[in-house]
Amino acid sequence: MTGAELILVLNQVTKLYAVSQEQELSILKGVDLEIAAGSTLAIVGASGSGKSTLLNIMGTLDRATSGTMTLLGRDVAGLDENAVSHLRSSAVGFVFQLHHLLPQCTVLENVLVPTLSGPRESRREDAVARARRLLDRVGLSSRLNHRPGQLSGGERQRTAVVRALINEPALLLADEPTGSLDRQSGENLVSLLLELNREEGVALVAVTHSVELAAGMSRVLELRDGRLGAVGGAQ
Repeated sequence: MTGAELILVLNQVTKLYAVSQEQELSILKGVDLEIAAGSTLAIVGASGSGKSTLLNIMGTLDRATSGTMTLLGRDVAGLDENAVSHLRSSAVGFVFQLHHLLPQCTVLENVLVPTLSGPRESRREDAVARARRLLDRVGLSSRLNHRPGQLSGGERQRTAVVRALINEPALLLADEPTGSLDRQSGENLVSLLLELNREEGVALVAVTHSVELAAGMSRVLELRDGRLGAVGGAQ
């Protein structure tokens, strides 16, 4: 794997939280990770092990206490908040357990929210065309003008997936994306995420308890005792 192929690199990343003036809680303890373009990775682990914290750091929603992270070759620690925000909006898409759709907006409007600021503001027509194409791809072409309250749980999550992909990110981060869905809807979403990974060429990293989702990924790593390693392996 060459450096040119890597879109995300973590090197000895740690995360500490202050419990009190005298005590700190260590969540991540020297995490190393490389993500190549178009690859897939499932991160598993017990509840409270720090999986979401790690995902938030990877997506620049949070900053590491120490260690380094490069995203598309840029050292995130060396960027100010405006530059980090711009990098995040252009390079990273997020899918969460809860869809976080705006209830007052239609499906199409929700998908277009990430395009309303930044460099894509001048490419409105392209964004709308891409949104319509992706919504058709995920079976929602007849739901463009529906609001979230008129959709099923699976339809809301599919809308959230399209919203995450609208800016053509290099990296798609999914935090328990099937956690709020029934079994059949969850299986359908797993298939969709893996198909879109192949079709869009986006790297997919998912924190998950879903056996089906983990089984479809090219790599599965476990976060345990603050360190990332092989599932069930010694740290």
